[in-house]
Amino acid sequence: MLRDQIHRIVEAYIGLVDWIAAATGFEDRLLHVHAGLLILLIARVVTRRPLSSPVPLACVCIAELVNEIFDRLYHGRWMPDTTSDVINTLLWPLAIFVLTRWMPGKARGRSRR
Repeated sequence: MLRDQIHRIVEAYIGLVDWIAAATGFEDRLLHVHAGLLILLIARVVTRRPLSSPVPLACVCIAELVNEIFDRLYHGRWMPDTTSDVINTLLWPLAIFVLTRWMPGKARGRSRR
């Protein structure tokens, strides 16, 4: 029973991802970049935490983990592009987090004179 429910959720999720890819015409790699940034911004708004907080970045990490687990469950194995999917999803959110966390004045274009 639970296994069937998980299977239906995974299939629905994969179907949604396939629909988004077909509707946008974007390659999988580009979709991962856009998804990472979109999740970061949505998490920032929903949690009301700044981009310098680890919370929005953690949301991106969790979403990507779930995405790759669903891919694994659907395909029955880790896919050859799993590593590049993780990198493409996390690269810019991580860069934004680092920039806003450790260079707050410079990230906003202000110098420290």
